[in-house]
Amino acid sequence: MMREPRSQSREFQCAAKRKEAHMRIRFLSLIVLVLLCGATLAHAAAPPTYYLALGDSLAIGLQPSARGDVATNQGYPDDLYAVFRFLKPGLKLEKLGCSGETTTTMIHGGLCNYAGSGSQLAAAVSFLQTHKVALITLDIGANDVDGCVNLSPLNIDMTCVQEGILSVSGNLPLILTELREAAGPNTPIVAMNYYDPFLAAWTLGPTGQALADESLSAATTFNGVLEGVYKAFDIPVADVAKAFHINDFAPVPIINLPINVFLALTWTWMGAPAPLGPDIHPNAAGYAVIAAEFAKVAKP
Repeated sequence: MMREPRSQSREFQCAAKRKEAHMRIRFLSLIVLVLLCGATLAHAAAPPTYYLALGDSLAIGLQPSARGDVATNQGYPDDLYAVFRFLKPGLKLEKLGCSGETTTTMIHGGLCNYAGSGSQLAAAVSFLQTHKVALITLDIGANDVDGCVNLSPLNIDMTCVQEGILSVSGNLPLILTELREAAGPNTPIVAMNYYDPFLAAWTLGPTGQALADESLSAATTFNGVLEGVYKAFDIPVADVAKAFHINDFAPVPIINLPINVFLALTWTWMGAPAPLGPDIHPNAAGYAVIAAEFAKVAKP
Protein backbone atom coordinates (compact mmCIF):
# COMPACT_ATOMS: atom_id res chain seq x y z
CA MET A 1 0.00 0.00 0.00
CA MET A 2 1.53 3.29 -1.05
CA ARG A 3 1.57 6.35 1.25
CA GLU A 4 1.45 10.02 0.25
CA PRO A 5 4.72 11.82 0.60
CA ARG A 6 4.94 13.79 3.85
CA SER A 7 5.32 17.08 1.97
CA GLN A 8 2.01 16.52 0.22
CA SER A 9 0.31 15.61 3.52
CA ARG A 10 1.54 18.78 5.18
CA GLU A 11 0.43 20.83 2.17
CA PHE A 12 -3.02 19.26 2.37
CA GLN A 13 -3.27 20.00 6.10
CA CYS A 14 -2.17 23.59 5.61
CA ALA A 15 -4.69 24.06 2.81
CA ALA A 16 -7.43 22.64 5.02
CA LYS A 17 -6.52 25.00 7.83
CA ARG A 18 -6.47 27.98 5.48
CA LYS A 19 -9.88 26.99 4.15
CA GLU A 20 -11.22 26.62 7.70
CA ALA A 21 -9.83 30.03 8.71
CA HIS A 22 -11.30 31.62 5.60
CA MET A 23 -14.71 30.10 6.34
CA ARG A 24 -14.57 31.33 9.95
CA ILE A 25 -13.75 34.85 8.78
CA ARG A 26 -16.65 34.77 6.32
CA PHE A 27 -18.96 33.43 9.04
CA LEU A 28 -17.91 36.13 11.53
CA SER A 29 -18.28 38.77 8.83
CA LEU A 30 -21.77 37.52 8.14
CA ILE A 31 -22.66 37.77 11.85
CA VAL A 32 -21.33 41.34 12.01
CA LEU A 33 -23.29 42.25 8.87
CA VAL A 34 -26.49 40.81 10.33
CA LEU A 35 -25.96 42.70 13.58
CA LEU A 36 -25.27 45.94 11.74
CA CYS A 37 -28.34 45.52 9.54
CA GLY A 38 -30.43 44.74 12.60
CA ALA A 39 -29.15 47.83 14.38
CA THR A 40 -29.79 49.96 11.29
CA LEU A 41 -33.32 48.62 10.92
CA ALA A 42 -34.00 49.12 14.61
CA HIS A 43 -32.74 52.70 14.36
CA ALA A 44 -34.79 53.34 11.23
CA ALA A 45 -37.88 51.86 12.83
CA ALA A 46 -37.55 53.89 16.04
CA PRO A 47 -40.24 56.59 16.10
CA PRO A 48 -39.00 60.20 16.13
CA THR A 49 -39.24 62.32 19.26
CA TYR A 50 -41.09 65.63 19.08
CA TYR A 51 -41.17 69.06 20.66
CA LEU A 52 -44.84 70.11 20.51
CA ALA A 53 -45.59 73.86 20.46
CA LEU A 54 -49.16 74.84 21.35
CA GLY A 55 -50.97 78.14 21.75
CA ASP A 56 -51.82 81.32 19.93
CA SER A 57 -50.00 83.31 17.23
CA LEU A 58 -46.77 83.37 19.24
CA ALA A 59 -46.60 79.57 18.97
CA ILE A 60 -46.31 79.87 15.17
CA GLY A 61 -43.98 82.87 15.14
CA LEU A 62 -46.48 85.29 13.61
CA GLN A 63 -44.98 88.56 12.35
CA PRO A 64 -46.33 91.33 10.13
CA SER A 65 -45.60 91.64 6.44
CA ALA A 66 -46.76 93.90 3.64
CA ARG A 67 -49.42 91.23 2.91
CA GLY A 68 -50.57 90.97 6.53
CA ASP A 69 -49.47 88.83 9.46
CA VAL A 70 -47.72 85.60 8.46
CA ALA A 71 -46.33 82.59 10.31
CA THR A 72 -42.52 82.51 10.29
CA ASN A 73 -39.63 80.28 11.33
CA GLN A 74 -38.41 83.02 13.68
CA GLY A 75 -40.83 82.37 16.52
CA TYR A 76 -39.81 81.30 20.00
CA PRO A 77 -40.54 77.60 19.25
CA ASP A 78 -38.11 77.76 16.33
CA ASP A 79 -35.41 79.37 18.47
CA LEU A 80 -35.99 76.88 21.27
CA TYR A 81 -35.94 73.97 18.84
CA ALA A 82 -32.64 75.18 17.37
CA VAL A 83 -31.08 74.74 20.81
CA PHE A 84 -32.76 71.52 21.91
CA ARG A 85 -32.19 69.57 18.70
CA PHE A 86 -28.44 69.68 19.41
CA LEU A 87 -29.01 68.49 22.96
CA LYS A 88 -31.42 65.78 21.77
CA PRO A 89 -30.42 64.54 18.29
CA GLY A 90 -33.34 63.46 16.14
CA LEU A 91 -35.78 65.83 17.83
CA LYS A 92 -38.51 67.19 15.53
CA LEU A 93 -40.68 70.29 15.91
CA GLU A 94 -44.47 70.19 15.56
CA LYS A 95 -46.29 73.54 15.74
CA LEU A 96 -50.06 73.38 16.28
CA GLY A 97 -50.59 77.01 17.30
CA CYS A 98 -53.44 79.07 15.88
CA SER A 99 -53.48 82.82 15.25
CA GLY A 100 -56.18 84.52 17.30
CA GLU A 101 -56.73 81.43 19.47
CA THR A 102 -58.43 82.05 22.83
CA THR A 103 -58.79 79.57 25.67
CA THR A 104 -62.37 79.00 24.50
CA THR A 105 -61.53 78.34 20.83
CA MET A 106 -58.62 76.12 21.85
CA ILE A 107 -61.14 73.83 23.52
CA HIS A 108 -64.04 74.09 21.07
CA GLY A 109 -62.35 75.10 17.79
CA GLY A 110 -63.71 77.50 15.21
CA LEU A 111 -60.62 79.43 14.12
CA CYS A 112 -58.09 77.04 12.60
CA ASN A 113 -58.61 73.82 10.69
CA TYR A 114 -57.18 70.65 12.23
CA ALA A 115 -57.69 67.62 10.00
CA GLY A 116 -59.66 65.00 11.86
CA SER A 117 -59.89 67.18 14.98
CA GLY A 118 -62.32 69.94 15.82
CA SER A 119 -59.94 72.02 17.91
CA GLN A 120 -56.30 72.59 18.72
CA LEU A 121 -56.73 70.81 22.05
CA ALA A 122 -58.21 67.74 20.35
CA ALA A 123 -55.42 67.78 17.77
CA ALA A 124 -52.82 68.05 20.53
CA VAL A 125 -54.33 65.15 22.49
CA SER A 126 -54.42 63.01 19.33
CA PHE A 127 -50.81 63.89 18.56
CA LEU A 128 -49.69 63.01 22.08
CA GLN A 129 -51.46 59.67 21.90
CA THR A 130 -49.75 58.70 18.64
CA HIS A 131 -46.29 60.26 18.92
CA LYS A 132 -43.37 60.31 21.28
CA VAL A 133 -43.16 63.84 22.72
CA ALA A 134 -40.25 65.09 24.81
CA LEU A 135 -41.46 68.65 25.48
CA ILE A 136 -44.66 70.72 25.26
CA THR A 137 -44.70 74.52 25.35
CA LEU A 138 -47.89 76.53 25.72
CA ASP A 139 -48.87 80.17 25.40
CA ILE A 140 -52.58 80.87 25.57
CA GLY A 141 -54.96 83.47 26.98
CA ALA A 142 -53.69 86.74 25.50
CA ASN A 143 -56.44 86.85 22.89
CA ASP A 144 -59.05 86.57 25.65
CA VAL A 145 -58.11 90.13 26.68
CA ASP A 146 -56.16 91.81 23.84
CA GLY A 147 -59.33 92.76 22.00
CA CYS A 148 -60.35 94.90 24.96
CA VAL A 149 -57.71 97.52 24.04
CA ASN A 150 -58.23 100.04 21.24
CA LEU A 151 -55.51 102.24 19.80
CA SER A 152 -57.85 104.37 17.71
CA PRO A 153 -59.42 105.90 19.67
CA LEU A 154 -57.21 105.18 22.67
CA ASN A 155 -59.19 103.32 25.31
CA ILE A 156 -59.37 100.08 27.25
CA ASP A 157 -62.59 98.33 28.27
CA MET A 158 -61.89 97.05 31.79
CA THR A 159 -65.20 95.16 31.93
CA CYS A 160 -64.10 93.28 28.82
CA VAL A 161 -60.74 92.56 30.49
CA GLN A 162 -62.42 91.14 33.58
CA GLU A 163 -64.63 88.89 31.46
CA GLY A 164 -61.61 87.68 29.51
CA ILE A 165 -59.71 86.88 32.70
CA LEU A 166 -62.72 84.91 33.99
CA SER A 167 -62.73 82.88 30.77
CA VAL A 168 -59.04 82.09 31.19
CA SER A 169 -59.45 81.07 34.82
CA GLY A 170 -62.25 78.68 33.83
CA ASN A 171 -60.85 77.27 30.58
CA LEU A 172 -57.15 76.93 31.31
CA PRO A 173 -57.55 74.20 33.96
CA LEU A 174 -59.61 72.15 31.47
CA ILE A 175 -56.91 72.54 28.83
CA LEU A 176 -54.13 71.53 31.21
CA THR A 177 -56.06 68.57 32.56
CA GLU A 178 -56.50 67.08 29.08
CA LEU A 179 -52.91 67.79 28.06
CA ARG A 180 -51.48 66.21 31.19
CA GLU A 181 -53.68 63.15 30.89
CA ALA A 182 -52.65 62.64 27.25
CA ALA A 183 -48.97 63.46 27.79
CA GLY A 184 -48.52 61.39 30.92
CA PRO A 185 -46.73 62.43 34.10
CA ASN A 186 -43.19 62.43 32.70
CA THR A 187 -43.56 64.70 29.65
CA PRO A 188 -42.58 68.27 30.56
CA ILE A 189 -45.17 70.98 29.92
CA VAL A 190 -43.85 74.54 30.12
CA ALA A 191 -45.97 77.70 29.79
CA MET A 192 -45.38 81.46 29.78
CA ASN A 193 -46.80 84.71 31.06
CA TYR A 194 -47.05 87.72 28.74
CA TYR A 195 -45.34 90.99 27.91
CA ASP A 196 -47.50 94.11 27.52
CA PRO A 197 -47.26 95.54 23.98
CA PHE A 198 -49.68 98.36 24.80
CA LEU A 199 -47.07 100.04 26.97
CA ALA A 200 -45.93 101.49 23.63
CA ALA A 201 -48.93 103.84 23.81
CA TRP A 202 -46.97 105.79 26.46
CA THR A 203 -45.28 107.70 23.61
CA LEU A 204 -48.63 109.11 22.44
CA GLY A 205 -48.94 111.77 25.12
CA PRO A 206 -51.05 111.99 28.29
CA THR A 207 -53.92 109.90 26.89
CA GLY A 208 -51.51 107.23 25.74
CA GLN A 209 -49.74 107.23 29.09
CA ALA A 210 -53.05 106.75 30.89
CA LEU A 211 -53.85 103.80 28.62
CA ALA A 212 -50.37 102.33 29.22
CA ASP A 213 -50.96 102.50 32.98
CA GLU A 214 -54.37 100.80 32.67
CA SER A 215 -52.97 98.17 30.34
CA LEU A 216 -50.14 97.38 32.75
CA SER A 217 -52.61 97.01 35.61
CA ALA A 218 -54.69 94.59 33.52
CA ALA A 219 -51.60 92.68 32.37
CA THR A 220 -50.37 92.27 35.94
CA THR A 221 -53.72 90.84 37.06
CA PHE A 222 -53.93 88.63 33.98
CA ASN A 223 -50.41 87.24 34.44
CA GLY A 224 -51.18 86.57 38.09
CA VAL A 225 -54.15 84.41 37.08
CA LEU A 226 -52.06 82.50 34.55
CA GLU A 227 -49.28 81.87 37.04
CA GLY A 228 -51.74 80.73 39.70
CA VAL A 229 -53.32 78.14 37.41
CA TYR A 230 -49.97 76.88 36.13
CA LYS A 231 -48.66 76.59 39.68
CA ALA A 232 -51.67 74.49 40.66
CA PHE A 233 -50.72 72.05 37.87
CA ASP A 234 -47.02 72.17 38.76
CA ILE A 235 -46.17 73.65 35.37
CA PRO A 236 -43.06 75.88 35.15
CA VAL A 237 -43.62 79.37 33.76
CA ALA A 238 -41.24 81.25 31.48
CA ASP A 239 -41.19 84.73 32.99
CA VAL A 240 -41.55 86.75 29.79
CA ALA A 241 -43.12 89.67 31.68
CA LYS A 242 -39.96 90.03 33.75
CA ALA A 243 -37.70 89.73 30.70
CA PHE A 244 -39.63 92.60 29.07
CA HIS A 245 -39.43 94.60 32.35
CA ILE A 246 -43.12 95.43 32.08
CA ASN A 247 -43.26 96.93 35.60
CA ASP A 248 -40.05 98.96 35.31
CA PHE A 249 -40.57 102.64 34.51
CA ALA A 250 -36.93 103.54 35.16
CA PRO A 251 -35.78 105.96 32.43
CA VAL A 252 -33.31 104.81 29.81
CA PRO A 253 -30.45 107.33 29.62
CA ILE A 254 -30.36 109.58 26.55
CA ILE A 255 -33.44 107.91 25.00
CA ASN A 256 -35.70 109.52 27.63
CA LEU A 257 -38.16 106.62 27.69
CA PRO A 258 -39.05 104.23 30.52
CA ILE A 259 -37.32 100.90 30.02
CA ASN A 260 -40.60 98.97 29.81
CA VAL A 261 -41.84 101.30 27.04
CA PHE A 262 -38.48 101.15 25.27
CA LEU A 263 -38.47 97.34 25.24
CA ALA A 264 -42.10 97.18 24.08
CA LEU A 265 -41.05 99.32 21.12
CA THR A 266 -37.75 97.49 20.55
CA TRP A 267 -38.87 93.86 20.82
CA THR A 268 -42.28 94.13 19.14
CA TRP A 269 -43.65 95.77 16.00
CA MET A 270 -45.65 98.36 17.97
CA GLY A 271 -43.40 101.22 16.92
CA ALA A 272 -43.10 100.18 13.27
CA PRO A 273 -44.70 102.36 10.59
CA ALA A 274 -47.53 101.02 8.43
CA PRO A 275 -48.01 98.53 6.90
CA LEU A 276 -45.94 96.56 9.43
CA GLY A 277 -47.06 98.39 12.53
CA PRO A 278 -48.33 99.06 14.99
CA ASP A 279 -48.46 95.30 15.61
CA ILE A 280 -48.47 93.54 18.99
CA HIS A 281 -46.33 90.59 17.87
CA PRO A 282 -42.66 90.28 18.78
CA ASN A 283 -40.00 90.76 16.16
CA ALA A 284 -37.17 88.23 15.75
CA ALA A 285 -35.29 89.74 18.71
CA GLY A 286 -38.40 89.64 20.90
CA TYR A 287 -39.06 86.01 20.05
CA ALA A 288 -35.45 85.18 20.91
CA VAL A 289 -35.94 86.79 24.33
CA ILE A 290 -39.06 84.68 24.90
CA ALA A 291 -37.19 81.54 23.82
CA ALA A 292 -34.41 82.33 26.29
CA GLU A 293 -36.95 82.49 29.13
CA PHE A 294 -38.41 79.14 28.08
CA ALA A 295 -34.91 77.65 27.93
CA LYS A 296 -34.39 78.57 31.59
CA VAL A 297 -37.22 76.32 32.76
CA ALA A 298 -37.70 73.77 29.95
CA LYS A 299 -35.95 70.40 30.33
CA PRO A 300 -36.88 67.98 27.54
